[in-house]
Amino acid sequence: MALATFGAGCFWGVEYFFREVKGVTDAVCGYMGGDNSLTSYIEVKKGITGHAEVVQVEYDETQISYQELLDVFWKNHNPTTLNRQGEDEGTQYRSTIFFHDEQQQTLAIASKQALADSGKWGDKAIVTEIVPCEQFNRAEEYHQSYLEKNGLPSCHVSF
Repeated sequence: MALATFGAGCFWGVEYFFREVKGVTDAVCGYMGGDNSLTSYIEVKKGITGHAEVVQVEYDETQISYQELLDVFWKNHNPTTLNRQGEDEGTQYRSTIFFHDEQQQTLAIASKQALADSGKWGDKAIVTEIVPCEQFNRAEEYHQSYLEKNGLPSCHVSF
């Protein structure tokens, strides 16, 4: 199994859409990219830790490629809004790809450029950051499969 880590706004919706993908064996809500001494949901939500809400995706490379996961990522959020997705605003909701190795970095950069070149977003810049994977801090248990546990629909819109 391989890992991929994405931030695309509220992690509940990101987890939901990745769990629906064939070849994804697990999707876990968590925090990455900030002060690892401060990782509670309350601290992250306040925007004082520097973390992004992320989902760490475990996937079977014989069933789905990293490139296909990137395609899912791009289709399920707006990569042109800086530190914002829908009504959620703050650096914790930033669009970000945390790469786990050089191959993921290369593919992520190429896919971001391809999206920019496609004209899909007009003249808006793709603000998604592509940065090395850092310490993953698993979110509190009540956040895992939150939408499913609470009978709620996905809070993300496909683009």
